[in-house]
Amino acid sequence: MNRKTLVLPAVIGLLAPVLAACGGPDGGSASDDAIVVGTTDRFSASGDTPAPFDPAYAYDASSWNVLRQTVQTLMHLPRGGGEPEPEAAERCGFTDNGNERYECTLRSGLKFSDGSELTADDVKYSIERVLAIKDKNGPSGLLADIDTVETSGERKVIFHLKAADATFPYKLATPAAGIVNPDAYDAKGLRSGFDIDGSGPYTLKTEVEKNTVVKAVFTKNPHYKGNLTPKSDNTIELRPFDDADSMGDSLKSGDIDLMARGVTPEQIRTLSGDADDQIDVVEMPGLEMRYLGFDTDAPAVRNRAVRQAMAQLVDRGEITSKVYGTAAEPLYSLVPATITGHTNSFFNEYGDPSTAKARALLDKAGVQTPVELTLHYTSDHYGPGTKEEFELLQKQLNASGLFDVDIKGTDWLKFRPNELDGEYAVYGMGWFPDFPDADNFIAPFLDKDNFLASPYANSRIRNTLIPESRQETDRLSAAEPIEDVQDIVARDVPVLPLWQGKQYVAARDDITGVEWALNSSSNMQLWELGRGVGG
Repeated sequence: MNRKTLVLPAVIGLLAPVLAACGGPDGGSASDDAIVVGTTDRFSASGDTPAPFDPAYAYDASSWNVLRQTVQTLMHLPRGGGEPEPEAAERCGFTDNGNERYECTLRSGLKFSDGSELTADDVKYSIERVLAIKDKNGPSGLLADIDTVETSGERKVIFHLKAADATFPYKLATPAAGIVNPDAYDAKGLRSGFDIDGSGPYTLKTEVEKNTVVKAVFTKNPHYKGNLTPKSDNTIELRPFDDADSMGDSLKSGDIDLMARGVTPEQIRTLSGDADDQIDVVEMPGLEMRYLGFDTDAPAVRNRAVRQAMAQLVDRGEITSKVYGTAAEPLYSLVPATITGHTNSFFNEYGDPSTAKARALLDKAGVQTPVELTLHYTSDHYGPGTKEEFELLQKQLNASGLFDVDIKGTDWLKFRPNELDGEYAVYGMGWFPDFPDADNFIAPFLDKDNFLASPYANSRIRNTLIPESRQETDRLSAAEPIEDVQDIVARDVPVLPLWQGKQYVAARDDITGVEWALNSSSNMQLWELGRGVGG
């Protein structure tokens, strides 16, 4: 294939026949060599992060990408998007008119990777374990609407919900609801280290140095029964790199076959314009977002006018154009532009950046200027552009004369615990959605027991608008309460959305299935990869 960047629309399935021609005729394996995938994600265990691959603990995109290959869920999202489909389940559905009783029947003959039988009791155990452990870093909030779980025989699981939740099938498709082997996972304690015992399409073996994974090898699970079909009999190796440049060099030399998470804007420009026709770049729609979070109890930003003034000053267009190029676009809401219910609430509230309007907000509230702040960011989790982004944010705020801003970068293993412990008044975070619905861009930030451990609480959002939106099975009908939430967030600014990202995959041209390597939520789908014939 000639060197070019391939752009996939939101309806990604329409291009599948065209892109499949990049490799072999059937996407199957033509080589016994492992398919090697590069990533800048790091997997480390420490006192602060003891169990990176335990579904009761893991709640970041990188760890979930490992769990999605190895731990089965009742439901899963289809390759091109759309409504969740049965995976470990044979069928699932609400059995009442109020969306409060959800029933799943498991496939017959399910087994864990060690060959032991998987039953409804194991599903119940796995779900109740996440809720019982309720780790502050973990995803238990996604399952918080579950009241009780019951089983009927070996194959039927019934979930009784505390309130109507039309998004519940999506939640059952996340690793938070991953089914684990009770013999390997304690009911009340986390499983430390990097071992995984599930029933997914792959088993995992890791090579570890200094408590950090240097190689993760996925091998087809001979006992797997589900809705996913690995396109290759080869092993798939996930190889972490310290930085994007070394990962890119390995792709060019042929040491790795594909790189997905961590591709930089500069690499996108370089690879897209390179005359070398052995590497293809695929652009895909994405739902990744970046934002500033606030500890609304912190003295520096407790006054809402300070947060509003920051929202009035930030120039998203300058950030995206100067730092991320075509890989990002300005975001004016918690809900991305491609999600049902999106509205540009922050632009509607503040318009274009204006020092005069920001000064008026602070003056009216009696805030003394310049306001001294430190913006905290993670130095190693979201790529090399993060530092440049925060330097530009610092410049924008300080140029107004209304703020005296310092910035500080911290590695992720310390940054995330510090944020949860309330040590940062203002901090930068990214969000890769658990599932592509507006609820997952609202509840994790604003509901009780939220992902940020934020002290911000709006009773109308929590008690009225989120429940109203979850009652609607037709998600178009949920748009009104979702829009109301976004308007409240724009006025109160507990979080400040900055930009929405696209996603890119670069691969050797004998690798097939590249167009499916990531879905819109940035979930890796390694089972889609195969080795064909380069051209």
